[in-house]
Amino acid sequence: MTEIIAEYWKAYLEEHPEAADLYDSAWAFGDNDRLADELLALVLEGVKTGTAMNYELNEVRGLPLPFIGGHSIILDSQGMPRGIIRTTKCEVVPFQEVTAEFAYSEGEDDRTLESWRHHHEAYFTRELKAYEMAFDPGMRVVCENFELVYCK
Repeated sequence: MTEIIAEYWKAYLEEHPEAADLYDSAWAFGDNDRLADELLALVLEGVKTGTAMNYELNEVRGLPLPFIGGHSIILDSQGMPRGIIRTTKCEVVPFQEVTAEFAYSEGEDDRTLESWRHHHEAYFTRELKAYEMAFDPGMRVVCENFELVYCK
């Protein structure tokens, strides 16, 4: 955790000391600067309340799954903290079983399941390629829902 991120978390804890043991991680959305900032903006506007991750890549990278009540610091494309989200739901489902309700919660494009599948297949394909893995519609996806609890 960088000093700036630690200070941001400390400022949040001054208002919410009950969250002291609920820090999960700090991260940016997407796989490029444009996407990181666009998706962050949707969170800050209250439009985006869900995000999806490739389960197998999480395992390869040694990353834990989000946990209910866990707090994550969301970073912008420059690595600066811009908000804190609290996980409200987390489930692992096959890609082809992601629901329209979850796709809508992601807040992207026209918020339809068809659009979600199109954009996330492309995104996961890019991510998997770096690990010499291929996209499979049966692959497991971590579907996380959250609420924005802090943005200063």
